[in-house]
This record gives sequence, C-alpha cells and structure tokens, in this order.
Amino acid sequence: MRKIKLALCDDHTLFRVGMATILGQIHDFELILEAGNGQDLIDKIPRKTPDVVLLDLQMPVLDGTATADYLRENYPLVKIVVLTMHDEDRMVLHLLEKGVSGYLLKDAEAGEVEKAIRKVMDEGVYLNEFVSRAMLRKMTNKTTVNKPANSFYNSKILLSEREKEVLTLICEGLSTNEISEKIFLSPRTVEGHRLRILEKTGTKNTAGMVAYAFKNSLV
Repeated sequence: MRKIKLALCDDHTLFRVGMATILGQIHDFELILEAGNGQDLIDKIPRKTPDVVLLDLQMPVLDGTATADYLRENYPLVKIVVLTMHDEDRMVLHLLEKGVSGYLLKDAEAGEVEKAIRKVMDEGVYLNEFVSRAMLRKMTNKTTVNKPANSFYNSKILLSEREKEVLTLICEGLSTNEISEKIFLSPRTVEGHRLRILEKTGTKNTAGMVAYAFKNSLV
C-alpha cells in the first residue's frame, strides 16, 4: 500500500512534535517534511514533495496565506489542509476560495485530522461542521432584498440545470460516486460536470468551488 506523504508547517515546536507523534502512529501516513515557517517549507519542498501539507497560518518570515498562494501556483497537485487557531468566517471562506482543501482548528481531535487527510486525498476537499457553519452564516447574512427565488439567476456565470444540480450536491458534501448514484449518472459524467463548473467559476479545486458557490449565493 502506498503511503500518504505529509508535510507539517508550524512555527511552534511543541505542536509539531505532538502532531508528528500522532501522524506517526497511522500506518499508511509518512511525515516526510517539517518546517517552522512558509519559507522553510518552500526551501525544502523541491527535495521532498508531499501529497498533503498541514499548514499553520500565523508564522514568521512567510505566513500561511502567502505559503498557500505559492503552493497553489507551483505545486497544484499538493493538497493543503489549514490547521490553525483562527476561526473567523471571512478567513475560512477566503482560503477555501483560494484553493485550500480543508480548514481545521487546532483543537480538532486526532481522528478528525486523519479523516481530513484521507478525505482530501480521495475527494479533493474536506468540509467539516465548522466550515459548513461558516458557509451557512455567509449565505444567511447576505441580503435577500429583491433576490429572485432561483439564486442561480443572480450568478455572474451561466450553469446548466444539471451543473446546478451537481454543484448543489457537491456543496452538501456528497462524493462523486454518491452523486452518481443519486442522480443516475456515471461517475465520469459527474466528474465532467465538476470540471466544467470549476472552469466556469474560475476556481482551482472543489473546496474553492464550494466557497465560491456560498459566497455568490449559488446554493
């Protein structure tokens, strides 16, 4: 079985040691890189490229937001899971729209960290209850004055009825196979719709697409 290669980027040594111990207990996880800040990660990653980066936000030299930008531009296949104390809705949606695959708070249980890593490897995105609530608050806080019943009407992009259906189910957290079974399409067809929605919304991955959908009241 191929191991999932991980990188951990955080400026707090004790946190890195604790997280490294947790990750080391999972048989198919391999922590191949540790870094104390974003620049340190960028310097090391050409020699050891991970599948998933666990990334703190507030760090010296180069913070997590700038590091995420660099990774998305230069290593688009690397998944990013933010692991931070910052719980502001604005930051959550901003980073998801920029292309991170998941957003966890540092008080998350070890089991959730493992679940998030596996989910982003399998489906490209992990949306936990915290992120879902942030998206819901964003949606409910947007003005509804003169808003038509079909929220897609106000969209700056034009989605087909099937694309709207697929996008809604993705935002509900369904996987490609689950969507395939629910609306009686092949997984390949569902994936084709997902790729076209990504192109139309100009987003970089599924997490960004979901954030875009909530930000623009598409769901």
